[in-house]
Amino acid sequence: MLFDVSWMNRAECQKVDPELFFPIGSGRLTPVQVSEARAVCGRCPVRQDCLRYALETGQGHGVWGGIDEDERRVMRSGARRSFEAARQGHGRPAR
Repeated sequence: MLFDVSWMNRAECQKVDPELFFPIGSGRLTPVQVSEARAVCGRCPVRQDCLRYALETGQGHGVWGGIDEDERRVMRSGARRSFEAARQGHGRPAR
């Protein structure tokens, strides 16, 4: 599947060190890094495109659209549970 990534050229993160979003070595983002990355994302005109891309492509590391890997994991598992509930009829309104 191909994704339109032309939005990346307009991303605020293009103007800062990528290690802020994707640390080399330690493997995990520190709370300070997450906070600083979110500040960049907060002023980004393509934040929603970025988050959508991360969720659709299963990006497991870094901050995308102001959301860190743990938050995206929760979002994906919540979406999976909602989908499964709807498939089993639990998502239908009562009559």
